[in-house]
Formats: sequence, structure tokens, C-alpha cells
Amino acid sequence: METGVKQLSYTYEFDKADVEGIRKCNEEHGFAIVKQLLSPDMVDKLKAEVLQVLEDETATRPGITKFATSFIEQSLTLASLLTYEPYMNIVRHLYGHVPLTLNRSAAIYKRPGAPVGAWHTDWAPRVHPYSADGLLNTTGAASNWFYLNGTHPDRGGLAIIPDSHTEDWPGPAGFELTEKRKSFYRKGEQPSDCIDMDFAEAFPLYSDPGDMIIFAERTYHGVYAHNGTEPRLSCGLSFRPKGQSFEHIWELPETARQFIAGCPPEVKPLVEEYVGMDKSWKSSR
Repeated sequence: METGVKQLSYTYEFDKADVEGIRKCNEEHGFAIVKQLLSPDMVDKLKAEVLQVLEDETATRPGITKFATSFIEQSLTLASLLTYEPYMNIVRHLYGHVPLTLNRSAAIYKRPGAPVGAWHTDWAPRVHPYSADGLLNTTGAASNWFYLNGTHPDRGGLAIIPDSHTEDWPGPAGFELTEKRKSFYRKGEQPSDCIDMDFAEAFPLYSDPGDMIIFAERTYHGVYAHNGTEPRLSCGLSFRPKGQSFEHIWELPETARQFIAGCPPEVKPLVEEYVGMDKSWKSSR
């Protein structure tokens, strides 16, 4: 933690062995940071895979942001976390050791010059019409993100609002929530997703390569402008409790079929209800 930054009255950075502290902080405050969960070798491999998937001739423009929305299907290293016990021990504890399935995964490539990413919550009510994001972001899945360069407010870093993950959270002081509670805006202004990163409840996160940032499905978060000198690389995945049925869902993509087929036997229980991602899908009712 750097000096001169905002402080909280409780611990939110944990050693990977403190699974109960991690679970409790995420449950009570909507986020937690796990220090040095990944080895430097794993971080380097994930960086190389993010670059391989997302850095091409279209990624040379200053400020561009690119996404891969089924990254685990393309990343051997991210897939290896499904058998990496220090990680899975945390995941199981987050959900109270109920049977789990892989929910979704992603990677993000952000070049210097990228603007502020507006404040938002990943959760949205599953009310027609909704997208694949709207389906998979209403399953109770906590996001597990790895900022592979570390995260810092000067370099496209993440900010969250502690304790904003409850259903009745009223929004920051002086702000109104937008339709469906997706974001918020200052009272008296036109409704639009907030890009102001300087208000009392905004809490910038600082992390190092190898750290994991966990935040709850409803936790509000935003992204600072990227004023650094190298692409910001990140990736993440989430799980959901097994047994959730989805009606009228997209057909399982071929890449997801191949991923499931290639998983070792010990991983099969974690992927047998995995549905992949079809970003073009919209609900039919």
C-alpha cells in the first residue's frame, strides 16, 4: 500500500491462506484483495496469453480497449487455475463449499490514453430484453480479477465503492441511481453513467502483479484513465453455484465444447454446466 492514499477501518488485503478473512470481507464489504496468489511465472504466462489473444494490428491506436469474453477457452494458464489448490481453496470457501460450476471468464487489453471507464455494477435485473451478460451476471458469482501489471489510479486502475453490494444501497451521497441501478449520476444533472472518479465514496485499489481482486456481483466499480506507458493487461473468471437452470439460452459454442472436452477428469465437475458466451444473444421473453 502506498502512503498518502485513502484508508479503511478494516483489513481488506489478505494472505491466500486466510480464506475465512477473504470470504468475510467480500460478504460484508463487497470486495477483498488476496496478496501474491499467483507466482511470477504464472503472471508472465498470463500476460503472454492476453497479448497473443488481443494484441493485433487493431490494438495499436492510443487509448484502445479490447476484450476477450471467453478467455479461459484460449488460455492454458487461466484454465490451470481450476486445479491450482491455493486458488480453488479460496473459491470453495467464498461459496460455502457448495457444488460449483465455471460461470464466465474474460481478458482486457487497455492501451495508454484510454479514458475513464464509467462507474457500473455487473449485476442487472433479469428483465426482458437482456443480454448474455445480463444472464451470467445474475447468478451470485463473485468476480476474481488479476491485474497483471498491478493496478494503480495513474495506470487505468480499478476503483470500487465499499459496501455498495447490497440490494438496498442508496448510491453515493449527492447522486441518483440510473435506471435498473446500472450506474449513478449527480443530482440535478441529466441521467448518464458517472465518469467522475473524485467523490467521497470512491476507493482506489492498489495491487501488485500476482494479487487477486475479488468483488461481489453488485459492487460498483469504475476505471481510472490510463496515463501509464505500457498496455494494462488483466484477466478474470467467476463461478456460480451448480443447479441454476437457464431457459431459452444460446447453443453451446464450439470453442466451449472443445474446452470442456479438453479438461482433465478432475475438472469435469466444474465445467459440466459451463455454457460459454454468445455476445450476440438476446432474451426472447
